[in-house]
Amino acid sequence: MDTGHWRWPRVLAHRCGGALAPENTLAGLDAAAACGCGGVEFDVMLTADRVPVLIHDETVDRTTNGRGAVSAADCDTLQRLDAGAWFAARFAGERIPRLSEAARRCLELGLAVNLEVKPAAGFEVETGQLAAVAAQRLWAGQALPPLLSSFSEAALAAAARQAPTLPRGLLVGGVPHDFAARCASLDAIALHADAALLRRADAEAVREAGLHLVVYTVNDPQRAAELFAWGVDCVITDHPERIVAPPRGAALRGASS
Repeated sequence: MDTGHWRWPRVLAHRCGGALAPENTLAGLDAAAACGCGGVEFDVMLTADRVPVLIHDETVDRTTNGRGAVSAADCDTLQRLDAGAWFAARFAGERIPRLSEAARRCLELGLAVNLEVKPAAGFEVETGQLAAVAAQRLWAGQALPPLLSSFSEAALAAAARQAPTLPRGLLVGGVPHDFAARCASLDAIALHADAALLRRADAEAVREAGLHLVVYTVNDPQRAAELFAWGVDCVITDHPERIVAPPRGAALRGASS
């Protein structure tokens, strides 16, 4: 897949709205748009009845008033849970959204999307397949497709088979020595790395390999500026209201100075 130029916003709100709203909710999407952020990152997992929904953990325990595994409950059951009260009382009643609901809201708000395929253990291939099929359908005809990413190479490979035209990014912690080969095997256009572990030499190596570089989770504006100066294409942040991206091209000029 041709990497081309970076087409998505250079700042993405983490898990929909970062620290501005309960994670992976429609309220988070509204919060990201309200603060002027042009795009979001969120997590997609399958329910027991194979519906893609937005949630990060394999259980609902941390972010809802329920208990148990996401993969063991059907979508209707999950959507009866409260996914907002844990964050703040004003978000009580917020629900776990279906991917279809999140896609519709993103399109209404003009938000670009980095969709992280987040499979529960044992569901890597199926999650990659169904998330990709849904994303391809939901964003059909849009000028900017969602960027699919995952730590699971099996999920990304399955997504590639189902929706080869959707762009993909490989999620890692630190930049591994074989990142270029692994990205090539997935026809990925980007490497998504942990900003806390990233060195300038890593950023240079990723750029030299012809890949885009996305980093997570960057909440300090000075660190974000440094990363952009290294040639990072995009930062994912809990505080989109704090992080300002330089004009396109400025990072590359700074990296070569």
